[in-house]
Amino acid sequence: FAVASLDLLVLPHTLDLSHDPHASLREVERVLVPEGRVLIFGFNPTSLWGLGHALGRRLPEVGDFIGHWRLRDWLRLLGFEVTQHTLGCYRPDLASPVWFDRLHWLESTGARVWPFLGSVYCVQATKRVHGMRLMAPGWKTARARRARPVASASRDMR
Repeated sequence: FAVASLDLLVLPHTLDLSHDPHASLREVERVLVPEGRVLIFGFNPTSLWGLGHALGRRLPEVGDFIGHWRLRDWLRLLGFEVTQHTLGCYRPDLASPVWFDRLHWLESTGARVWPFLGSVYCVQATKRVHGMRLMAPGWKTARARRARPVASASRDMR
């Protein structure tokens, strides 16, 4: 993609599976326009799923899971402002659907009791470029006002 050509990028677990997540984020910064947004989804290493990944169970083996606090630091270094982040999926990664259904109560309890232990996170960040003046796109031109007749009241009625 060309430099500063995209308004929005969505990275679903891209950094978790990347061999060089720093290079991926630098590329995101390069192709986003000023005030462009990026949505990054990833696995939380400090969760039940992260524990399963550390033990070598069922999740992708390429790359490492990047914590959302670490990701926020990386984004800040590249000139992004994190505008929102959420965590979810508090149940453990189980092969048995019966046990997975039995632990449904962990979703509501986890969001209230241990919100930082969600297995999946979503971070929304906006690219900030200081010292720039944002201009409207060229295809949005202002319409010239047409001359219209105006009614006026006059005492001379000739």
